[in-house]
Amino acid sequence: MTDTYRFQVSGHLDDRWSEWLEGLAVKRQEDGTTVLVGPVVDQAALHGILTRIRDLGLSLLSLNLVGESRSSTEQEDVDKKRTTQ
Repeated sequence: MTDTYRFQVSGHLDDRWSEWLEGLAVKRQEDGTTVLVGPVVDQAALHGILTRIRDLGLSLLSLNLVGESRSSTEQEDVDKKRTTQ
């Protein structure tokens, strides 16, 4: 399962950091912060991203789970219900 997370950090990051941060989208905000959004495959990957944010010397301002994905079995069940209705 892959969940979508939203990280907000202090300072502006250049787009080139996206790849190093597991492909997260880099969105600079007018308030001088950067929002990083994207899928995170598991808790180990989440901790890896947090470590990289720390290694860049950035302050983590917020971290939110913005979308929980379903396992393939759960998605198949939802799809079956849709087709039978």
